[in-house]
Amino acid sequence: MRETLLEIRDLHVEVEDKHILKGLDLTIKRGEVHAIMGPNGSGKSTLCHSIMGNPRYKVTGGEIFFEGKDITNLKVNERAKKGIFLSFQSPEEIPGITVDNFIRTSVNIVTGQNMSMLQFAKEMKNTLELLDMDSEYRTRYLNVGFSGGEKKKTEILQMAFLKPKLIMLDEIDSGLDIDALKVVAEAVKKLKTEDMSILIVTHYNRILDYLEPDVISVLMDGRIVKSGDKDLAKILEEKGYDFVRNGV
Repeated sequence: MRETLLEIRDLHVEVEDKHILKGLDLTIKRGEVHAIMGPNGSGKSTLCHSIMGNPRYKVTGGEIFFEGKDITNLKVNERAKKGIFLSFQSPEEIPGITVDNFIRTSVNIVTGQNMSMLQFAKEMKNTLELLDMDSEYRTRYLNVGFSGGEKKKTEILQMAFLKPKLIMLDEIDSGLDIDALKVVAEAVKKLKTEDMSILIVTHYNRILDYLEPDVISVLMDGRIVKSGDKDLAKILEEKGYDFVRNGV
């Protein structure tokens, strides 16, 4: 039986004085792929940012445990060092900082180890090939002038180097065409290890066809209201969220 990696108990979160999460409970096992689905405004992105420790998202009640330890009050950098990674829905453009410099600095800070230039270059070459990205991305400023698909691939590039224990993909499929989606999803599958857990936030079934979640949970009005296996996504696609609202 898989051990618990992340456990959230009765989590309440406010954003700009608006109560978004209203007593949410969630458990993610080590090595599990867990998808979160739900209508717009239900709190899916809020959940990810709360797990990551974004200070804009104020926890007003409940607890977050990671590997059995309470991380509710830890800062973002402390959570990152513990192995939590969030891929942003809309990655920011950062002029003046190249992809190379950003990723190498991030790795050194998060892991506390200085990766040699030779090792970094070799790993970068292999990962760029995996993501079907040209080597010139290394010298471009982070996300500046990147297409939506390129930004999402750069998020996965960061993930590949940081090797987190928990990966949160917040609508990684938005803005991707079919080919880019396949590349990103296949790269995530190849990078995933047995001990690595993935939390996917999505509106669509298509990425779940690639990543095949162990559990799908429906988040509505700030709470998890229903969970099931991968077939639940197909039911949601056919019937919408009304069947959940109606208690079917």
